[in-house]
Amino acid sequence: MENYEVLPPSPGKHNMDNYDEYCKNFTWDIVEKEFSWYTTGKVNIAYEAIDRMVDEKGKGATPAIQYYDGKNETVVTFAELKAQSNKFANVLAKLGITKGERVFLFIPRSPEMLISFAGIVKAGCIAGPLFEAFMEEAVKDRLNDSAAVAIVTIAGQKNRIKKDEIPSLKHVIVIGDDEANLAPYEISYEKAMAEASDVFEPVWLAKDDPMFLLYTSGSTGKPKGVLHTHEIMTGMYHTMRISQDVKDGDVFWCTADPGWITGVSYSVWGPWLVGIPTIIVGGRFTPDNWYHALEKYGVTNWYSAPTAFRMLAAAGEDAPKNYNLKLRHITSVGEPLNPEVIMWALKAFNVRVHETFFMTETGVNMICCYPSEPIRVGSMFKAIPGVECAITDEDGKVLPPLQMGNLSLKKGWPGMMKAIWNNPEKFNEYFANEPWFISGDQAYMDEDGYVWFQGRNDDVIKTAGERVGPFEVESKLIEHPAVLESGVIGKPDEIRGNIIKAFIVLAPGYTWSEELGEELKKYVKTGLAAHAAPREIEVVDKLPKTRSGKIMRRVLKAQDAGLPVGDLSTLEDD
Repeated sequence: MENYEVLPPSPGKHNMDNYDEYCKNFTWDIVEKEFSWYTTGKVNIAYEAIDRMVDEKGKGATPAIQYYDGKNETVVTFAELKAQSNKFANVLAKLGITKGERVFLFIPRSPEMLISFAGIVKAGCIAGPLFEAFMEEAVKDRLNDSAAVAIVTIAGQKNRIKKDEIPSLKHVIVIGDDEANLAPYEISYEKAMAEASDVFEPVWLAKDDPMFLLYTSGSTGKPKGVLHTHEIMTGMYHTMRISQDVKDGDVFWCTADPGWITGVSYSVWGPWLVGIPTIIVGGRFTPDNWYHALEKYGVTNWYSAPTAFRMLAAAGEDAPKNYNLKLRHITSVGEPLNPEVIMWALKAFNVRVHETFFMTETGVNMICCYPSEPIRVGSMFKAIPGVECAITDEDGKVLPPLQMGNLSLKKGWPGMMKAIWNNPEKFNEYFANEPWFISGDQAYMDEDGYVWFQGRNDDVIKTAGERVGPFEVESKLIEHPAVLESGVIGKPDEIRGNIIKAFIVLAPGYTWSEELGEELKKYVKTGLAAHAAPREIEVVDKLPKTRSGKIMRRVLKAQDAGLPVGDLSTLEDD
């Protein structure tokens, strides 16, 4: 087992002061009692997150959306969000769109995007958020697979929607276009909203009725549609309180795009469910822009990705000192945290960064570090209260400590996907070893139950009889001052089965040489083990990553072997 540094718990009182004691007494019933449907039986997440905040919680004048793009600022209160989402639900009703039909969102992060999302869900329809950077094929694939009947977009993106190639699509609702430019099937968002009533009773549903559909890419075939239900609100509320440690008076900023699961659960619905605004910062990422946003809104709880943290770290640990920051809790998602990020944050903010692990398929945070508990740097700690985690073998047998295997979760938590759209066979693959959900990740547990991530199943490298997790090699390489980022794969080798090959992005001020290559190999060998040292190192300008910050190792493997790279629709844009 590797050596690790232990960081003490964060100071102050937290929503969960003792993990073990909290788990002993926890039931999901405790969380469900926070919702009106627990007694009424009438379910709709939009009512709980928006209307109830106005009608019962007295938050009508509280901001629900705070948008800032560096020049313009928009604030939408909960009362305004209720009225505007009612209007959009009426727009859909007027078009004859009813419960269960799919309505997609192809809009940059904006108040209109969130209002439309809320209106779709309030109308009992299934929302389909899309990344704004998707091109024609990616949009067409998703709309055709889901048989979407409508899509909301902006004038600058509507040309990427090929309606003639999408038989189910009846309506394209366009934001920001002159009516003279609209085709017969296109509808002006502004005109439709102006004519719609702001009175609408939510369509009442059951907990397991569908809420949204997110498409996630794989190494082969078309993207798969992961379907989530309204019951996810229970998991969202629980994790906002436990893993995100949001309390009354906190300001929470999740930087994720609603085109992926973190954005849906923690940029949009999670904040509303606990009665606080969602913050949207538009424009391109720069350290100054983000630090300014943290200062402007007085952010206390911040949720972002290791890629972003590394970019901020590259600007220097003194950069935050130019701003009046109020951070007390930071969480990370998308790719495992490198220890260097955690240590940088401690120096820059005097705040720990807490790992959170989950997937599109799980819906909400599953395995997390918590502010009340020590952090073993490099570990993901333990599952959220209410979820059981284990390391299992290929037959579903639970493995003892320190053995690498499948990172598995016992099925049944609120937030678990309901289906893979049009693909029950794929859905069943996740549950081949009942009652376990097989995540597709490799990990091990130490003797105290801490989970240590090692890589995706198809990323773990078997070399000369040893199993090596690419993440630990990547982390060690990044510790070297010459390496800004790294991605590690197994490359087929006749003698060893596979050798370890590393792709690196050099840090500013460094140039490649054979001497540096040998130095990096020795650095990993002495820091980890001889079998973990890369035998090949290739310098690249950038690594292929998803918009959530995950390194796409399968793309590195395919490119290295000269093979097709598969679906790239979720690849990070330039």
